[in-house]
Amino acid sequence: MRGTLTILLAAGLVLLGVSACVAAEHPELKPFPTAGPGKERFVIVLPHKERRDDEAFRVEIVVGREMFTDSVNLVRLGNSIEARTLQGWGYTYYEVTGPSTTMSTMMAPPPGSAQVKRFVTAPPLHIAYNSRLPVVVYVPYGYQVRYRIWEAPETFEKVQQG
Repeated sequence: MRGTLTILLAAGLVLLGVSACVAAEHPELKPFPTAGPGKERFVIVLPHKERRDDEAFRVEIVVGREMFTDSVNLVRLGNSIEARTLQGWGYTYYEVTGPSTTMSTMMAPPPGSAQVKRFVTAPPLHIAYNSRLPVVVYVPYGYQVRYRIWEAPETFEKVQQG
């Protein structure tokens, strides 16, 4: 039993290491600097798409942090995600800027309602899909970066003139 647990734990660590190495070994990642003081660098390596197929996809970047909130109010962070150009390379990276204060609706929670742990986010950013370059995001320490890939249908809807 103990040997099996050790083997499973070791296999899990190897898999985690492999996925982290994939981002760290991206050939175009070298020009991007490490994160500065109080910041962390996150790297998204997108699945490969042919150049002509990239146009049908978009990437939504969402940054935030897990916080305890009540179960009623909508809570947002005051940050924004800004595109920056890597000097000398022309590559784009993204940096979270602005105050990390929270904004919330002001509805009164029901008496006795408990605090709930939620992923509270800043407004998301939609960017073009480019699988040839990593998506590099610099965020304040303690933040998380999440993303989703949006795909457009192959057909267009025709609009009637009116």
